[in-house]
Formats: sequence, C-alpha cells, structure tokens
Amino acid sequence: MEIKVPQLGESVVEATVAKWFKVVGETVECDEPIVELETDKVTLEVPAAESGTLVSIIVEAGKEVEVGAVLGMIGDGNGVATPTPSPTEPPVAELGPAPVEVEPDRKPAGTDISLSPAVRKMVGDGKIDPTKITGTGKGGRLTKGDVQGYLDGEQTPAPVEPQAPATAKPVVSDDRGEERVPMTRLRKRVAERLKEAQNTAAMLTTFNEVDMTNVMAARKKYQKDFQKKHGVKLGFMSFFAKACIAALEELPAVNATIDGDDIVYRNFVDLGVAVGTELGLVVPVLRNADNKSFAYIEKEIGDLGKRARDGSLSMDDLTGGTFTVTNGGVYGSLMSTPILNPPQSGILGMHKIQPRPIAVGDAVEIRPMMYLALSYDHRIIDGSEAVTFLVRVKECIEEPDRILLGI
Repeated sequence: MEIKVPQLGESVVEATVAKWFKVVGETVECDEPIVELETDKVTLEVPAAESGTLVSIIVEAGKEVEVGAVLGMIGDGNGVATPTPSPTEPPVAELGPAPVEVEPDRKPAGTDISLSPAVRKMVGDGKIDPTKITGTGKGGRLTKGDVQGYLDGEQTPAPVEPQAPATAKPVVSDDRGEERVPMTRLRKRVAERLKEAQNTAAMLTTFNEVDMTNVMAARKKYQKDFQKKHGVKLGFMSFFAKACIAALEELPAVNATIDGDDIVYRNFVDLGVAVGTELGLVVPVLRNADNKSFAYIEKEIGDLGKRARDGSLSMDDLTGGTFTVTNGGVYGSLMSTPILNPPQSGILGMHKIQPRPIAVGDAVEIRPMMYLALSYDHRIIDGSEAVTFLVRVKECIEEPDRILLGI
C-alpha cells in the first residue's frame, strides 16, 4: 500500500516532509499517524490507510513533495508490500534517496542525534561517539546529563542498531559552534508575507495609551461567576476584541481591503489573533466575531491558541481574516510597530501593562497603563480615521460599559 501526499488545501500544492513517526520494519496500525508534512500554513499528519509494516521510505525528512507523491510503502505483517488498488497508471513517486530497509521489529536507540552546542563540545572534548549514548531528551536527543553520565560510567553504551531515516540536521560551519539550519516552510512563508506587506502597503503606525484600571477591576469582580457559568476564564482579549469590533463598525475602512482599483468593505468581522509557536507566527481566525459573546470569544481564542501550539490547525482556521490583534505584551514588549497581515488593512498591537504615574484631574496617581499601536495601510485609511479608531478602543477599555451599551 502506497503512502501518498494527500490534498493539502486550496492553493497549496506542495509540502515538506517534516518527520517520520515510524522506521522501516516497524508495525503500523490503521489510521495511526505515520508521517508529518509541513506546508506554508500548517503541519498535518498522514495516517496509515491500513495496518501492516512500514517496508520502505521513499522520501526522507527534509525533502519537498507535491500532492499525490508516494512517500513510502506499507506491507503485510511479513514485510511484503501490498498493492495499491489503481485501475489507471500509477502515480510518479517524488525523487528521493533509495528506500532504506532493516530487519522487522528493530528500532534505533534514538530518533534524533542532533546536538546542541554545549553537548557537541562535551562530545568533542571527550572524543565520544554520540551514537553510543542513550538520549533521554525530547525525541531521543542527548542532554549534557546523558553525556556526563556516560563519562562517569553511569550509563552503558547504547546498542548499535539501524538508524531512523535522517531528518534535517543543523550543519556546523566552524569549530566555534555556528549552525546553519534550513528555514521551515512556515517560517519562509511568514517572511514572504511580512516583506510583502512592507513592499505593497503604505504602512504607518499610530499610538495611544489606555488605562486598564476598570477592565482589571471588572475581571476581578466577575471572574469567579464568569468562570463558573461559562467554564473559561475572563481574559483581556475578549475586551479588546469587543472594543475593536465597536471601533470597526464606526470606521469600516479599517476593516476593508484593496482589490485592484476597488475598495472592498466587509459587513462582518473575521478577527485574526496572532499566536507565536515553535515553528513561527500563525494567525488563526475567529469567524463572525462581531456576533459573538465575551464567553464565546474567550473559549474560541483559547482553543485556537492551543491548536496553534499543538500544530493541529486546519487550513480553514488560517484562511481569511479582516483585522488582526497581536499581543506582544505576553513577551514583555512595552511598545512595537506591528506589521500588517496582507491583504488586511489594519492590525492592533497590545503591549505590557505597566504601572505608571498618570495625571488624574489635579492629582497624580499610579495606574496600570498599556500602550496601543495601530499599524494601517495609508492608501485606504486616513490618519484621522486611524487616530479615531484608537481613541474608540481606548474609550471602550477605560469604560467597559460602552461595549455593553453599544456607545
């Protein structure tokens, strides 16, 4: 049975083989994930179509493949490849290294021996063969403790066994530890889109600051009741989402886009929420956010963020979006100029809440303040509209009742 690259989604025709979950000779169960593919938007797992034994890997990790390409073969329990029903001509396999075969039921001691600079130095200084040490780190990686245990005689050498198909490894360019690592497909796509935004939009950023006192007080007052009723914590993001939606309704140009010589205005808000993951930045989309409650927004944003970090977002989750919110404050950022997410025309940057002395009437008080930044496409949004948008967001956050009353 052939393992093929499935349909990857609209406009996506190729992917990179990220990693194999099985080695040649290992048994697989029907519907069990066997290989992971990475596209410029998401990563997805390809399940086994039947139970049997992985008899060959045709395309190793790190190679690019197209939809329909054959990645490997699954055979019966005796290691014999089973035919793939196909009345038409067989698909052409993606070119790659020759299949690697080992005896059934034999597994390598570790699936990844890529070394960190510190571990590499210890291995080099001790003139040790790293394949003889059993790695206890994530994915079988060696840690400094593993190497030290081997040097101290506390760890017996790992048995010499066939290694798993190679994954993309860092290439050491000199003896001081510099590494050259190929960009992931997602990282390359993010880089392309960010540069595209700078090249195609007349991007400008305007700033304001907001007093978080009342929102923080509301969260503290209603947190227990909210969580008890809805099963989710009341966070800041739902307040800012609602504030942005109110501002977008008043200033529709911020929610619009340019299509050729036309301006396309939307009567809905599909809110993008930027999420940082190990592979790079992704922006899952909360559909029809303008019709959702505080509780729904909190639940959906939490779910999208979790699936983004787990790598389980679908293409639909990342498609579209009319306006984006990004929160650099979770990383400690005090101020930044966010880059547009094309073809959107606006993005709001939230930042760290910082106690600062603020003039309140004739007195000076210490208030929890946050800087806000709106980056926008000046081709479609005037400066007065951008400033007004931020003022409306500020008013809704400083007086949360406005959101509920729609004023």
